[in-house]
Amino acid sequence: MAIFSVYLVNKAGGLIYQYDNYVPRAEAEKTFSYPLDLVLKIHDEKVIVSFGQRDGIRVGHAVLSINGVDVMGKNTADGKDVIEYLKDSSNYPVSIRFGRARLSSNEKLMLASMFHSCELFDQNLKIALEVAEKAGSFGPGS
Repeated sequence: MAIFSVYLVNKAGGLIYQYDNYVPRAEAEKTFSYPLDLVLKIHDEKVIVSFGQRDGIRVGHAVLSINGVDVMGKNTADGKDVIEYLKDSSNYPVSIRFGRARLSSNEKLMLASMFHSCELFDQNLKIALEVAEKAGSFGPGS
């Protein structure tokens, strides 16, 4: 069994430490001609595929690079807007690399707080079961 991430959360629910052993699994690069046959949209400050799976490109994959230039959020490293760049027919043919995007810092904090909430629920459930066991049965004939 592999460990992909480690999260250390304090009792108050704050994220103390987080480590990602990030190995991008499914990355697909393909050259497209105009018009682009995938539907892209901006979601959580990332450009993702919202419709049109093909050749290893799946719905939910993010645009990682265009013509070898990395994409950060919704802009390329050159500062060009990805959606506007792909609407312009003079930029084609274009090579686009797709894959799973890394979690943002905010998404990591939300994930850690979810772990904390699950742990609190588990602790409360254990206490409730112990109280029920001590109290005995409550059915007819008690």
